[in-house]
Amino acid sequence: MRNRSITIIRWLSIILILATVILLVFQLINYSRLRASLPPGSVIGGVAVGGLDRQEAADRLIQAYSIPIEIRYGDAKIQIKPASIGFELQLDVMLTAADQQRINLPFWTGFWDFLWNRFPTPDPVPLRVEISDERIRLFLIDEIVPRYDQPPTEAIPVPGSTQFVVGQAGTELDVERAVTLVKDALRSPIARVVNLTFSMVEPPRPSIQNLQILLQQVLDVTGFNGLAELYLLDLQDREEISFAYQSGVTLPGDIAFTAASTMKIPIMISVYRQVSDPIPPEVNDLITLMIERSENDPADRLMETVLDGNLGPLQVTDDIREIGLENTFLAGYFYPGAPLLQRISTKANQRNDLNTNPDSYNQTTPVEMGMLMDDIYQCANNAGGTLIAVFQNEITQSECQSMLDYLSLNRIGVLTQAGLPEATKIAHKHGWITETDGLIHTISDVGIVYTPGGNFVFSIFLYNANQLVFDSANIVFAQLASAIYNYFNLSFE
Repeated sequence: MRNRSITIIRWLSIILILATVILLVFQLINYSRLRASLPPGSVIGGVAVGGLDRQEAADRLIQAYSIPIEIRYGDAKIQIKPASIGFELQLDVMLTAADQQRINLPFWTGFWDFLWNRFPTPDPVPLRVEISDERIRLFLIDEIVPRYDQPPTEAIPVPGSTQFVVGQAGTELDVERAVTLVKDALRSPIARVVNLTFSMVEPPRPSIQNLQILLQQVLDVTGFNGLAELYLLDLQDREEISFAYQSGVTLPGDIAFTAASTMKIPIMISVYRQVSDPIPPEVNDLITLMIERSENDPADRLMETVLDGNLGPLQVTDDIREIGLENTFLAGYFYPGAPLLQRISTKANQRNDLNTNPDSYNQTTPVEMGMLMDDIYQCANNAGGTLIAVFQNEITQSECQSMLDYLSLNRIGVLTQAGLPEATKIAHKHGWITETDGLIHTISDVGIVYTPGGNFVFSIFLYNANQLVFDSANIVFAQLASAIYNYFNLSFE
């Protein structure tokens, strides 16, 4: 009986040993199969690949990173295939790094952990890719910007008014920021949507050609049927307008007009050429009366005492010639009955197509008066320009600023000034005379206007062979000035 019990125990032991061996072999087979794959918990480039073999892991990575990214620009949604913008996975590098972690784990150590159901988490393998910044940038510039950027629309004149319809703002893609955002999306297996950033682009000021159209419309709407010539210079970007206009027809410019009191600007320049800072009080008083009150007697006295007692007007003309103005001259004093010192012919007053019957004593053109104001401005603000270049050491920057200060005192509340906001700084000189027939035929205003949206030179001359009624002309000047001011200050209203 005892031997039988021993036999049973032996067989049970053998069976247990065989079962253990079989189980061990089975677990070794399972572990070997598991070891042939990537360890559980393996992550490559943010994608879970645990338990997959090399090819399966590669397929899963390709699938995850081949999903198109979606870029959103405003309301637009655009799908982009990663390969089309130079995205390429470095699969071999990443899979080899993952394999290396598996290989580095000793077989029996790993098997022991496997038996106890312990699976150490492998270190995640970072994403390795090739991304071309340049291809992304070119795609954005060539495909997105032309289609989805919204250019701003330009302001346009409102017919029959001095106003402009303000343009619409546009959008402009921030390309460099977009490159960064797209790269981030390409590197993520989950966050595949990109909200592109863009900046708002303010509508540009109307083109200066549109301003000319508006100014000509103003002349039409006001019913002015005489001859107008206008010169305008943008002192920021140096764009200019110069045109003559009559009854709906644009005419060649550089017309000779009676200069009248606008000639006092060249007189002031000649006086400053002869005197030095500080200006003698008596000269200062005369300049103030000549410019601010537009009196003629102080102008004559300045030419007689500071320039030349007999030929002062011709000295003014010589100074004007030196700075290159060929159509502007003063050939006599202002006092009634003053002799004509010289009969002067110019290209402007020898024209046969247009004739304003300019005064033989003093003449100019709107363009040359505008150029002269620009010369003073450049001298005062930049210590440059023609006055400094030609009259070296005779006219200084501070003297030019003094000239503008005198011209700023000329506040008469009519003509150009009437069309500007009340506090607007304007340095200008107006001019008109009652001619021998007892009527006014020419009225002019030239100067510089300082505005928040930019400073500009203006020179406006109106002429009517029959009669130029001051009140009607005043409306024309004011309307023209308002239109120009609105052009420069659309975004400041």
